[in-house]
Amino acid sequence: MFIRKKVVTEEDRAKAVAKAREKQRKKMIKTKYGQTPLRHARKGVYSCCYAAVVAMLLLLMISISFIGKGEVGILIGFVGLGTIALSFMGLVLGFRGLKERDKNYITCKVGIGVNAAILLGLIGIFIRGLI
Repeated sequence: MFIRKKVVTEEDRAKAVAKAREKQRKKMIKTKYGQTPLRHARKGVYSCCYAAVVAMLLLLMISISFIGKGEVGILIGFVGLGTIALSFMGLVLGFRGLKERDKNYITCKVGIGVNAAILLGLIGIFIRGLI
């Protein structure tokens, strides 16, 4: 049960170098100027997810209010305040995502824009309800 050391010939080395060169060439084709593709900022993705959840909750609240002809319970009001908090958290996560290094920031920008618009709209509805 002796383990033999594999003898590496010049031909094997040449094949390994050619294989590595081909792998590097394929990598260069897939990326721009040989740079690695940027990944999305994790907190920016979370910010977009918060915006989607808040938008769905807002549509649900509006449809329930429409079906109930404006006579909704206090539970819908609490859900509205919860959506304000979620939208604010999405806004904060979007700004924190901009601080991540070497990332694609498009999700951060989309999350900030959508969450800010929803937050302003919900605050406007809340203030209009107080007056």
